[in-house]
Amino acid sequence: MPDQTDILENLAQRLLRKPPEHSGALVPDWAPETPFSRPPVPAAVLIALVRRPEGHTVLYTERSPDLRAHSGQVAFPGGKVDRDDADAAAAALREANEEVGMLAEEARVLGFMPTYYTGTNYLITPVVAEVFPSGPFVPNPGEVHSVFEVPLSRILDSAAYGRFSVSRNGKAHSTWQIDHDGHRIWGITANLTRQFRDLTLGLAA
Repeated sequence: MPDQTDILENLAQRLLRKPPEHSGALVPDWAPETPFSRPPVPAAVLIALVRRPEGHTVLYTERSPDLRAHSGQVAFPGGKVDRDDADAAAAALREANEEVGMLAEEARVLGFMPTYYTGTNYLITPVVAEVFPSGPFVPNPGEVHSVFEVPLSRILDSAAYGRFSVSRNGKAHSTWQIDHDGHRIWGITANLTRQFRDLTLGLAA
């Protein structure tokens, strides 16, 4: 595998320089029974490439079991884009600070991936950043149950991916799935991880 510094520099060349803008119809990752009656909710997630002595890792959180939505699931740090956020990058870094104590000055934003439209009417902008942590990530117990990292080398390995099947409204639906150290990554997070992998390796359409 190429040096990870070279991988990140090549990735930066493939990422968008600014958050993408949209016009026209959007196709969600799964279709709800009733069409949405309101515009999509802007959201952002941070795909944090954490620089460690042994190589880069990708940061994930396990959501608190007390949350109403997606409780206990694995996710990237992130959430809704607030009016006070300058852009998706500011929103993702703010959420990462609120959820795991990551400092914005420890992150070097590399760019943006194409948006991901969910079947729950969220329009997610993935923000990719290299992170140089000055200390451990500390989960906010109100939002995050635990924090873990997956080696970038594993994320880039096609053998790490399987399929996860679910049923919504009586219809079969599947997502990518990654199992790592007792954690199961599936759904939106796994799909975004796979898109990140393909983009990093130059395989994205």
